[in-house]
Amino acid sequence: MCCALSRQESDGTVKAVVLDGFGGPDVMRVAEVDDPSPAPEEVLIEVEASAVNRADTSQRRGTYPPPPGAPEYPGLECAGTIVQVGAQVTSWSVGDEVCALLGGGGYAELVAVHHSHLLPRPSGFPLPDSACLPETACTVVANLAGLNGLRPGESLLIHGGSSGIGTTAIQWAKTLGCTVLVTVGSERKAQACLTLGADVAINYHASDFVSAVRDFTAGRGVDVVLDIVGANYVRRNLESLAPAGRLHQVGLQSGSVFEADLRSIMSKRLLMTGSTLRGRSVEQKAEVVQTVLRTLWPHYNSGVMHAVIDSRFPLTQVAAAHRHLESSAHVGKVLLNVRKR
Repeated sequence: MCCALSRQESDGTVKAVVLDGFGGPDVMRVAEVDDPSPAPEEVLIEVEASAVNRADTSQRRGTYPPPPGAPEYPGLECAGTIVQVGAQVTSWSVGDEVCALLGGGGYAELVAVHHSHLLPRPSGFPLPDSACLPETACTVVANLAGLNGLRPGESLLIHGGSSGIGTTAIQWAKTLGCTVLVTVGSERKAQACLTLGADVAINYHASDFVSAVRDFTAGRGVDVVLDIVGANYVRRNLESLAPAGRLHQVGLQSGSVFEADLRSIMSKRLLMTGSTLRGRSVEQKAEVVQTVLRTLWPHYNSGVMHAVIDSRFPLTQVAAAHRHLESSAHVGKVLLNVRKR
């Protein structure tokens, strides 16, 4: 396992995962790279752990490049200790244990991040475990909080219920008193979702989720759908929605092109939205982070919500971590241990 150099001991380089072109997991390797330098509004984090997300696998394949100005290394979230603060940063100090939403660079021993994209390590959380929170928490809140989001007492259908996004959304929806339905690919995943609080787990290999939703809701449909699948599910998602229902698209695992009957959208007054986090402005991301701090963080601090971690890999086994994620065998998050405490 790679061990980070302390800020005082650094020789100007750190270890990070670099890409030798685009393709399968074997294009990634750990290499020595230059230390990042924080801008005046940034802090420098000595990274304890990062998490593997589908967006990282897309970046590896060349279909999801980092936004301008972001580190070129993969990794959209991390946890660690602040070792340097920029001249304009007053809200954080050296030694603070934090997790962070990143535009990239989490697969490295040091990463610079804007101070407004940090979250404090939740009470009782081991520092590495908090690495799996920022990306999924921000994705869930960015889509399910706000005017067209999930309201207390409504019903929610989550596709990929055992994913990082799914396990977070289940827990938060239950704090709102919502009825939660999920789709999963195995009975093991179904049981994991039910244990987290889901009311219904639909194995899509054995049942049609549209029929299952209609049966459970007595034909009405659900108020909200949170979908990571994309093209193949859009028409069926619209069929699953109740009047005035909302479809939130947060992933494209089956592609981006779809056909749908607009009459269904019009007659049921449906709303379809989609979003990503990575390309948003600094200010927009800061707003999402603050909403997470208000809405989800109290539940993490109290122990009502917790991290669901499937497995942990050392940074040197990043290719194996990507293969595991892409196998879809995981329940919850896959972590990369960047530094050994």
